[in-house]
Amino acid sequence: MNKQWHILVVDDEEITCESMAAWLREDGYSVDTAASGKEALEKTRRKEYAIYFVDLKMPKGIDGIETMMEIKKIYLDASVVIITAYATVDTAISAMKEGALEYIVKPCNPQEISMLVGRIIKVKNLERENTILRQKLLGQYTFHDIISKNAKMMEIFSLVQEIASLRSTVLIQGESGTGKELIARAIHFSGDRVDKPFIAVSCAALAETLLESELFGHEKGAFTGAMAQKQGKFELADGGTILLDEIGDIAPKLQLDLLRILQEKTFYRVGGIEEHKVDVRVIAATHVNLQEAVKQGKFREDLFYRLNVININIPPLRERHEDIPLLAKGFVERLSHELGKNIVDISEGALKKLMEHAWSGNVRELENTIERAMVTCKERVLSENDFQFLNGVKKEVVWSAPVMTLDEMEQMIIIAALKRTDGNVKEAATQLGIDRSTLYDKIKHYNIPR
Repeated sequence: MNKQWHILVVDDEEITCESMAAWLREDGYSVDTAASGKEALEKTRRKEYAIYFVDLKMPKGIDGIETMMEIKKIYLDASVVIITAYATVDTAISAMKEGALEYIVKPCNPQEISMLVGRIIKVKNLERENTILRQKLLGQYTFHDIISKNAKMMEIFSLVQEIASLRSTVLIQGESGTGKELIARAIHFSGDRVDKPFIAVSCAALAETLLESELFGHEKGAFTGAMAQKQGKFELADGGTILLDEIGDIAPKLQLDLLRILQEKTFYRVGGIEEHKVDVRVIAATHVNLQEAVKQGKFREDLFYRLNVININIPPLRERHEDIPLLAKGFVERLSHELGKNIVDISEGALKKLMEHAWSGNVRELENTIERAMVTCKERVLSENDFQFLNGVKKEVVWSAPVMTLDEMEQMIIIAALKRTDGNVKEAATQLGIDRSTLYDKIKHYNIPR
């Protein structure tokens, strides 16, 4: 027998308790005993047991049913076997209803106990093997916390390894929620700068003047509120990597400043006259089509070419449906720990439902959807019913767009999202797959009333 499995026998009758413990030890198990429910709970808090044999009637303190219920508060999956000399249909039903795995009658038969334990341990071994296999499967398709078996993503993983130690600038393009920052981190942590800083800056989250100070730092007295000298993100990232997220949203003046630092590797703090030199690898990311922005005069062509030395275009989730089951199971495994929920898997019906969804918000939307389902789920496996809130979302809408500019179309989409959410900017941003700060900036830019 496998000696790594631990068993706890709880009975106020010392002879019964020690006899059962001796039988189980002969089978090779590690066995502890407890003379009361209180002692059993104390031992359970210190160690998790594979099986708990609990006497139904214990005169002192709490009885067997109460002990079992308290054990299950500590370990929801606890396998509890109730033992008693007073066998009735009512007590059996009561024990099973409260969560007992089995119900046996005294005097206990050593052979019966041995067979019962063998059956329970066999199931636990299978559960453990399934968990290990699931972890191996996820590990097989995991690259620096990015889960995928899609052919295009595999090409990206290979490219990341090839360019990781180069100094060349990288431009990562893809829709919101596709994992652009994860790819940027993978580049940094796969290369020779791994022991140097990785700093990410959201260019869409700050106003132009604040972003300039955030990137390049400022001197004392450079502007109202600049009470002391401050280093910028480029200085802090010296020797390492800086990710300029949502680079397509920066203002023309900052575009020029970035061009200078890419060309000369030098910059000036806001309000400063001293030139500073840095060795920083720049990775830029955006959901904006920069080529189109260049044509419209919104983005400098020379800056675009400086950024677009190595281009990585991440496919949206709707083009990599084979990743949905892997991602979903990975999110379930991680979120079950973060949320404190005992949810171990997701059903085939639920996966089918997820595969049929459009995922306009990509991987971020999928993660939020899994989390929402887990919060309300009452079972150990997420089922199709836990995703009923997706029923109102159609997979594809066939629509012929009227003739309008991209700005006009974006404004119309934002207005529609705000109407759907009754002006709730946070919810609208989630639906649109963008940061709330980005949506606030766009509302201000288009002067959209809320």
